[in-house]
Amino acid sequence: MTASRGSTPAVLIVEAEACVHHPDPAVPDPAPRPARPTSRDVARAAGVSQATVSLVLGDKWRGRVSERTAHLVREAAGELGYRPNLAARNLRLGRTRTALLVVPALTNEFFARVYTGAARIAAEHDFGVVLYPSPEGVGPARDPFASARASLDGVIASSMAAGALRAIRGTDLPLVMLDSDPADPGAAAHVNLDIADGVRQVTDHLLALGHRRFAHLASAVPSWTFEVRGRAMDACLGGLSGVSVRTVPAPLEVDGAREAAERALTAPGDRPTALICDDDIVAAGACKAVRRLGLRVPEDVSVTGFDDLALATAVEPELTTVRLPAERIGERGMAALLDVLAGRDPERGDLPVTLVPRGSSGPPPAA
Repeated sequence: MTASRGSTPAVLIVEAEACVHHPDPAVPDPAPRPARPTSRDVARAAGVSQATVSLVLGDKWRGRVSERTAHLVREAAGELGYRPNLAARNLRLGRTRTALLVVPALTNEFFARVYTGAARIAAEHDFGVVLYPSPEGVGPARDPFASARASLDGVIASSMAAGALRAIRGTDLPLVMLDSDPADPGAAAHVNLDIADGVRQVTDHLLALGHRRFAHLASAVPSWTFEVRGRAMDACLGGLSGVSVRTVPAPLEVDGAREAAERALTAPGDRPTALICDDDIVAAGACKAVRRLGLRVPEDVSVTGFDDLALATAVEPELTTVRLPAERIGERGMAALLDVLAGRDPERGDLPVTLVPRGSSGPPPAA
């Protein structure tokens, strides 16, 4: 039935009243939920003051409270099921216990593993990690910090997401850089891999197999970590008698890398017998190029990668590559941020990397 304009309010009121729940006096109300235990309850159960409870559960009791008393407090808290109200404590401290991890893209398995490592250490210290991937993968991104800055304690960022970092530099938020120039004064700490040693391991491996003609498929992404690869390549192979190196820029995607590898293999002059690739995705494209040209890996051309992604064992033959400890980088990055926030010196020293020889590298073809 359609009501007139004047009767509409009355109809609505009647219908609303019809929907009101009137408890049946014959049915007892559900039992009230037990109150959440407080620090006062813990203090009463342990026979100590609330201040002592705060010291013990805040892990600040050493030298101020006896071991026995600390044990009594922890035991009482456990029996009562008491958990500190972290939100209230953080508001008092002006801290949210939240870190922002800035990476170029989550489509890259490497950075997903970095996040896993950072989140593991964060969880051990009641921290959370908010992930911000640059929408374009690399290069400039929208400012992720304007609305979030007040709710962050610090930032951990990959040097490959440099475009997204412009907004954070110059603020009071501590910044921990991953795989970046250690001379950068804008970071509170740096966590780096020994990339140059990884290149040395690759070139030593290929030289020992007898290779003397190389093509370096160098990432076209402007980033410190890829610049290190190029400099290390020059240091390892430049000036060696009878050794030639051809550098060809390659995008970080399979089809573009395949095209770059085809250019390297069909350029005038002697064909390279080994393709040294800046990462595994580029190496996968290089393997496709070799096959498209009617050649074989590694009988005609050896191919090496960098990262040791799952992709490295999915291709055939499996890829010789440099294993980068991605989760360990995330762990060290989060630990460094915690150290900075606590006023401690972060751990120093580059993380070691390891060559993993597999079927994609072998001796060069006989002349």
